[in-house]
Amino acid sequence: MRNRMALFGLLLMLLVLFLAVFAPWIAPQNPYDLKQLSLMDARRPPGTESMAGFTFVLGTDALGRDIWSGILYGLRISLTVAVVSALVALTIGSTLGLTAAWRGGRTDALIMRIVDLQMSFPSILVALILLAVLGRGVDKTIIALVTVQWAYYARTIRASAMIEREKEYIEAASCMRLGAWRIMTRHLLPNCLPPLMVVVTVQIAHAISLEATLSFLGIGLPETEPSLGLLIASGYAHLLTGTYWISIFPGIALLIAIFAINLVADHLRDLLNPRLAR
Repeated sequence: MRNRMALFGLLLMLLVLFLAVFAPWIAPQNPYDLKQLSLMDARRPPGTESMAGFTFVLGTDALGRDIWSGILYGLRISLTVAVVSALVALTIGSTLGLTAAWRGGRTDALIMRIVDLQMSFPSILVALILLAVLGRGVDKTIIALVTVQWAYYARTIRASAMIEREKEYIEAASCMRLGAWRIMTRHLLPNCLPPLMVVVTVQIAHAISLEATLSFLGIGLPETEPSLGLLIASGYAHLLTGTYWISIFPGIALLIAIFAINLVADHLRDLLNPRLAR
């Protein structure tokens, strides 16, 4: 509450989540229901009244889809893909990172060399290759995002766990002959969560950006499953013809979503890191 920018980012992020969750009830049109579309409404400027009687607040695209409705549905699926991929990558990365820190030796070396190899390639390149092989779809996009994200979680939790495992409470748990898995999940993992929470927040924003990039390039989500990247791509060819609103407004929505999440992540880093305490 003392940091106005962080509070602004939190409120903005909650607003984005609210719009995404309640999109079917807020949007005046289901932009991907062909029965509700009319080519007579194609490329209408913002403020034009539709054939169905409601107003196109942000205009329409080349197929007569309401841009405002498209943004709401696009936020919904973009956030779903980003959050699901981040949670799956968190589970995989945390398990491997904890195992590497606890076991040490050859296990640690093997896992961390795989992490180094994964992080040596650009995320967009790995995702492009995977989707070129797997094809388009929500599930394929999630697989691609998980593949490029898990290494960040593994490296983060491994670094924290290496410090925590040398402390007295871990030694006490070992002296009580508790199982290795119980020590890792009940004692070690909870004390490694603060830096992991920051990484999760940042990676969700990164996943939204990466998914939008893949969809913009035409290899992410299919046309029947909207995302902000697809909306931007649909109006890219018309930017210089005066119908700027087709790409500009979805682009602004994407920017706002990523900006809000990054603001929250930046303040979380300050709150959870005692070295940065003011």
